[in-house]
Amino acid sequence: MQINRPDIVDEVAAAFADYEDALVANDVDRIIAFFTDDAVRFGVADQQVGLAEQTAWRKAQPPLPPGRRLKDTIITTYGADVAVVTTLFGYPGSDTLGRQSQSWLRLPSGWRIITAHVSHPAA
Repeated sequence: MQINRPDIVDEVAAAFADYEDALVANDVDRIIAFFTDDAVRFGVADQQVGLAEQTAWRKAQPPLPPGRRLKDTIITTYGADVAVVTTLFGYPGSDTLGRQSQSWLRLPSGWRIITAHVSHPAA
């Protein structure tokens, strides 16, 4: 198995950038489209299993604060069809960085998130 093929890393980076763009824009339909039907997402104080739960949760959430920034994003690919993306994220006015990880799988419909985890360090 080849790890970190440059062409696959580039594909996942583009998909991740599109996801981040949808997240910052609070475009719920676009966000949801990045997840598989049975994806599991653990948030800071929530969890969703499947698209129905995630859609309901996303629609109830306010938009992200303006100025979201990413730091130390790492994309690791395994073969041509599996990837893990980890990143730190923060917002203006705070030095606290949250953590985000996603497992991505290439499907006929494109790269999709199968698991996601978001956390913040304890205050």
